[in-house]
Amino acid sequence: MTGITVNRGFRSRESRARERARRRSGAKRTLMATIGRIPAYLRLLGGLLRDPRVSRVDKALVVGAIAYVVMPIDVIPDFIPFLGQLDDVYVLIFALHRLVKRAGIDVVEDHWEGDPAELSLGNMQSVLGAAALFLPPAIRRRLRRTVW
Repeated sequence: MTGITVNRGFRSRESRARERARRRSGAKRTLMATIGRIPAYLRLLGGLLRDPRVSRVDKALVVGAIAYVVMPIDVIPDFIPFLGQLDDVYVLIFALHRLVKRAGIDVVEDHWEGDPAELSLGNMQSVLGAAALFLPPAIRRRLRRTVW
């Protein structure tokens, strides 16, 4: 034995960089799958817009989320691959998260054609967390003000 002690709690800069890259890779996969389902989320919001069980305030939220996604002028322009759709996903999921909490999961699931697990609060939180890895805090706050 050489007498050198190893601090097992110490992580090298390289291992921290690998961990960040692994998290971002998983987050990107999560977001790409969600981006692919944007049309299904828009159909869901369209159904909620016509549902009498959804309050007027929540319907205004639905209209705002649909308008944000459909309009070509966003915080991050849609012509930028991946990042351009990322703000749309953030607004959609944030709006759905709020709708599930206010209108109830039963109302939202009545209009959802996909897997009900996608609408769980935990799943939506993971999508929002994944988006948070790519969106700067100032943009996240601005998008939340748009929806809230």
